[in-house]
Amino acid sequence: MDSSQIHSTYNSVLHFLATGQITTAIAKIEDLTNELQLGEYTDRLNDLHQNYRFLLQYYITGVEDPERKSVYNKLIAKLFVLDAELREELLFRNSTNFEYTQKRYFPYTKKYKSPAELLISLRYYHSQSILISNLQDSHELEKNRLRSNYETALPELFNIFWLATSYESEEKKLFEQILIDSYPGFLEKSILISALTLNLWRMFDERKMMMLLDACQSENQMVRQRAMVGLSFVMARYNRFLPYFPAIRNRLVLLADDNHVVDNFQTILIQIISTAETEKISKKMQEEILPEMMKISPLLKDKMDPDSLLNSDDWGEENPEWQEMLDKSGISDKLKELSELQMEGADVYMSTFSLLKNFPFFSETSNWFLPFDTKYSTVKELFKPDDNSLISAFVGNNIMCNSDKYSFCLSILQMPESQRGMLKNSFKMEAEQLAELTNDEAILNPNLATKNISKQYIQDLFRFFKLYSKHGDFADMFSYSLSMHHSFLFDILSNDHDFKISIAEYYFSKSHFIPALELFEEIQHEITPMAALYQKIGYIYQQTSQFEKALDAYNKADIIQPDDIWTVRKMALCYRLSGNFEKALEFYHHVDHLKPNQNLVLMQIAHCFVELRKFKEALNIYFKLDALEGENVKVWRAITWCSFVSGNVKQADYYVSKLIETEPNVQDFMNAAHIAWCQKKHTEAINLYRKTIELHENKHDLFLGAFNEDKSYLIANGIDKDEIPLMLDALLVAVSNKQ
Repeated sequence: MDSSQIHSTYNSVLHFLATGQITTAIAKIEDLTNELQLGEYTDRLNDLHQNYRFLLQYYITGVEDPERKSVYNKLIAKLFVLDAELREELLFRNSTNFEYTQKRYFPYTKKYKSPAELLISLRYYHSQSILISNLQDSHELEKNRLRSNYETALPELFNIFWLATSYESEEKKLFEQILIDSYPGFLEKSILISALTLNLWRMFDERKMMMLLDACQSENQMVRQRAMVGLSFVMARYNRFLPYFPAIRNRLVLLADDNHVVDNFQTILIQIISTAETEKISKKMQEEILPEMMKISPLLKDKMDPDSLLNSDDWGEENPEWQEMLDKSGISDKLKELSELQMEGADVYMSTFSLLKNFPFFSETSNWFLPFDTKYSTVKELFKPDDNSLISAFVGNNIMCNSDKYSFCLSILQMPESQRGMLKNSFKMEAEQLAELTNDEAILNPNLATKNISKQYIQDLFRFFKLYSKHGDFADMFSYSLSMHHSFLFDILSNDHDFKISIAEYYFSKSHFIPALELFEEIQHEITPMAALYQKIGYIYQQTSQFEKALDAYNKADIIQPDDIWTVRKMALCYRLSGNFEKALEFYHHVDHLKPNQNLVLMQIAHCFVELRKFKEALNIYFKLDALEGENVKVWRAITWCSFVSGNVKQADYYVSKLIETEPNVQDFMNAAHIAWCQKKHTEAINLYRKTIELHENKHDLFLGAFNEDKSYLIANGIDKDEIPLMLDALLVAVSNKQ
């Protein structure tokens, strides 16, 4: 089997297990054991298969077995684990994937003989560092040597827990010793949790899940938040099979007894769901804002008067024309939108820092998960004791995630020393204000630090899975961002209806309609019915073109809250979009009754009359709107078409002429050509048809498609059907001559 076949067989086993097709699942697992040719796995499968045969036999013969359900669930759990282990072993042998390549080579690159020796080295660094810091002499050489050894040990620690198929007693002891409160190394604690999470992400293991659950109860904020983030993703991935592991379920229930833990998990799930906006924000930056800024910058340059800069009185005054240019270009609105998103906690820096992940620092996998440390050798020269520069204040702030802080500092280190010094020594006041703002936020919101740790860690993970040079070799965690509400964890947390409602509202506000609908439909069975809930359900169905279901939901909203104008208008719209113009007209008339003489509603009523071929009634409304609104091209366009199809060519000609003189579109030129032809103005008609083809980007097929839709109206207005091919040929000649 190649890697693709291994993955395919593994996934088919998951499908058969999830759908209760145990015999077929066992047959597929047998394909994997035959490929691996290891007796241990064959024996395990045979035992499980025999147990299942006994279970079936007892069931068929009618033997009452109160433990049958428990035995069945344990069997599925063991088959699921066996499937995962077989895939891991086979990929370890055959896959060229980055993770499995690393697994194969790691034993030959290790610098420490055992986890115990690695732990001794790490402890030695911390004890010696404390000792040296208490001495009067600086001992810089010794400090650097110790730090170098320490930073070399960190990736090895990460790799042990990331790459190991199973954790033996020594690995477990190392894990426990580093996570105890008295152990001083915050970098080790943090990357240890990340490594465990990546390991579980690659391969399910109940014992490792228990280790992650233990970490969720750590007193260390960094450890706890990272573990809870990791657990949220891992549980979403393996959600279908978690009910077969009661020990995990019981641990989660115990965790959920703590209100603080529940609040924390709720915040994390919202932060994860919000990452679905990150790529949209990055796209907006790259495709809309930055190109527009590039276009407008020469204009700003031209508008600037260099001589005015010499006038000290005007030195700080900005030219109001600059803001005017930004407003006209639309950039102001987009920047304001980004600013609002940032205030909501959205990740607006992904696009900016995505270009700064090519430093050698990021070639080491573990570095993507490092908390920012000013003592780290790659950035430490930027930071001095009691440093109050803008750089220090900036990286100490919660604006950027850890990965971006490293990018920021590494890019500054590329500057010449003189420029770097100017940057560090300027903006002292701004640096103090930024530090003060951070302190004020922490005082006003005691939980802010906890939220920021998880937010920054989620952003670090997002960058790893999107920007790491080998990210294509990892299953993307963030493909689960919009399915977090399907997880067993979410079910436990959402016993509080308010939480489920808040997530549904968040989905809805960001136009993630499918997950919003899934939650709203659950909520409607759990709480007292509300009109707003059914309105939102109806709106989602409407937006996804499921008009019958939308009308059903809107009807329920209308029963709870009758004569709501918004609801009635949406019902009218759905009837119109589904082709039921009689019902649409009925509901638009009801809207007009509730709030008379709204121009937009009158327009919709007139459109319905047109669809019902009641042109006289439609024109009466259009003329009323024309009198009320004056120069409204939409009204003129409607009068033109309605007059033409009802046979009043002269009236149609009057209004289409007004359109051609103002804001004509391709349909206006087509209608004008039809009208000219019906009035026997052949040359004028050909010129107008030619203009229509030009607006169709000279795509003759597009023109013919639109033309053929109108043939019946041309014939109704006196054009002999035999003239139509003559006109089209004459037009073809005219177009060819012009070209």
